[in-house]
Amino acid sequence: MTTLLPPSLIDRRGFLKAAGAGFAAALLPHQTMALDRTDAVFATAFQRRDGGYGVAVLSEAREIVYSTALPDRGHDVTFDPVSGRSVVFARQPGTFMVVFDHSGREKTRTIASVENRHFFGHGVFAGDGALLYATENDFDNAAGMVGVYDARDGFRRIGEFPTYGVGPHELLLLGDGRTLAIANGGIETHPDFGRAKLNLPTMKPSFAFVDRLTGALMEQHFLPPALHKLSIRHIALDGDGAVWFGCQHEGPATERPLLVGKARQGEELVLVEMPDDVLAGFRNYIGSVAANPAAGTIAVSSPQGNRYAVIEARSGRVLADKPLVEVCGLAPDDGGFRATTGTGDILAADGSETVLDDYAWDNHLLRIG
Repeated sequence: MTTLLPPSLIDRRGFLKAAGAGFAAALLPHQTMALDRTDAVFATAFQRRDGGYGVAVLSEAREIVYSTALPDRGHDVTFDPVSGRSVVFARQPGTFMVVFDHSGREKTRTIASVENRHFFGHGVFAGDGALLYATENDFDNAAGMVGVYDARDGFRRIGEFPTYGVGPHELLLLGDGRTLAIANGGIETHPDFGRAKLNLPTMKPSFAFVDRLTGALMEQHFLPPALHKLSIRHIALDGDGAVWFGCQHEGPATERPLLVGKARQGEELVLVEMPDDVLAGFRNYIGSVAANPAAGTIAVSSPQGNRYAVIEARSGRVLADKPLVEVCGLAPDDGGFRATTGTGDILAADGSETVLDDYAWDNHLLRIG
């Protein structure tokens, strides 16, 4: 099967074409110059030091070229290169997603979750941009769901299907354009109890492959029973079609389970061995996973451990282990990775760095170019 690049990867020219003249005209002069100097843009949610929330588009030169306010804390962003629109999702257990259109053809709009559902912070567009899929919580029944939204009809919710697990988090679309890979974290939550984890003794994380058109379960994989407290959370697709995943361990802090693995249809889940010092440095928490298919590498971050690591995708060998305070956001950047932090740091792959003190960047960073 041929692996396609994720739909978020387009070049600058394609981004500007999708954005249209309205976007370019609305930029301040220094923002226009920033876009002129860049080959890529990056999107991320943030919190300002004054307490306000928003989402920003950053240039390759680490300058803010677009931002809009959010009603509360955001989590991840997905982009549709067909329409040029992006969607940022509320952090669990948030009940909004915000659609922002760089072209200026549409006003920013807020879409509320339906009754008895909340978002888990992630979503993905179909390849043609017609539908948006979002992980949601049917909290009264402790069941994970994928909400289906018609992106060509005001993001009207037109249906849902199960994730075949509890506490789904990130999902992505595989290269066939039809299969969704879904990380079911296994943790039961209910908004009446905030972010409290209600089922730790019995949690059962899983990795599911689901047909986005029929909602049918194609495959489901579980970790060994001894690792049932290893919550599968974030995922990324490498250049060979394998889905890499990062976990958060809900067991005793003294335990040191492997935290990173990969999944492939027709095969069992594989956990990747790491040197003891690297594994211990993550403090049982992987906050983000990103792939650089061109470089053949994967990056994983731990804001709890204040570090991130780069892994060779083919061998699983750790190539680099880097300290960075409150690092979480990761995105492919030339031959390496760009990282963002809760202290306002933006670190490019070449080592150049900018700190915007007024901003705490949230957990994820999306490359749009």
